[in-house]
Amino acid sequence: MRALLELVRAPAALSVPGDTIAGAAAAGRRPAPGLALASVLVYWSGMALNDWADREADAVERPERPIPSGRVRPGAALGLAAALTGAGLATAALAGGRRGLTVAGLLAGAVWAYDLGLKRTAAGPASMAACRVLDVLLGAGEQTRAALPAALAIGAHTYGISVLGRAEVTGAAPGTAGRAVAASTVAAGLAAASCARGGAAARAGAGVLIAGYLASTLPVQAGLRTLPDPENVRRAVRLSILGLIPLQAAAVAGGGRFATAGALLCSLPVGRWLSSRLATS
Repeated sequence: MRALLELVRAPAALSVPGDTIAGAAAAGRRPAPGLALASVLVYWSGMALNDWADREADAVERPERPIPSGRVRPGAALGLAAALTGAGLATAALAGGRRGLTVAGLLAGAVWAYDLGLKRTAAGPASMAACRVLDVLLGAGEQTRAALPAALAIGAHTYGISVLGRAEVTGAAPGTAGRAVAASTVAAGLAAASCARGGAAARAGAGVLIAGYLASTLPVQAGLRTLPDPENVRRAVRLSILGLIPLQAAAVAGGGRFATAGALLCSLPVGRWLSSRLATS
């Protein structure tokens, strides 16, 4: 079970439900738990597929991972990825009807395209960002335009995570930290823009959360300029993934849903604890 939890990056999935919740809040809709579950299932499928696709490289670069270490068979990982994708699509259809299935299908296609082909190309970071954009739009229903600024904010942050992820083995190049910091700064600006139509209280609440997002994200990314070794890069990636949560919460608060934003924030310490447990034990 522990090997499977590592395979799908279970703690990181805490950063996923906020995508559809943020999309719903930006669109003025009530969040659909079924769509949040669908996005988690697709996310887990992508993590399993990622390790299956990278199994030969991981045998050299990351032999401790579940597949090269022999704890999970390659066929089992691929089968799990396919099963989770199917479950995610079915859940999206039940929760969101034809439109939910359509957007979830686009999301699943983007995830498989990234893992099986685009990841190691120049388009890799942008394609990963597109996955998160689609995930946010999954929660927006028909109000795609209203949710687009929030979706792009989360996509921009994801772009920075992907840039850092490419340096997990070799360490950060001189420009890597700068690109990640720039992506986070753009994400904060887009998040603020997504909240511009809200009332004064909503904008103030979102502003506090955006400031918290920057405080939790920028220092660890900028620190790679002086400590660019792989271990610090991996730590920056883990914390940046969890940094999505205050960014999502800001978009939700900007829509006036303060209780939901607070609930999202409660998952942040849990995610940090689980991430540290799987990383060190």
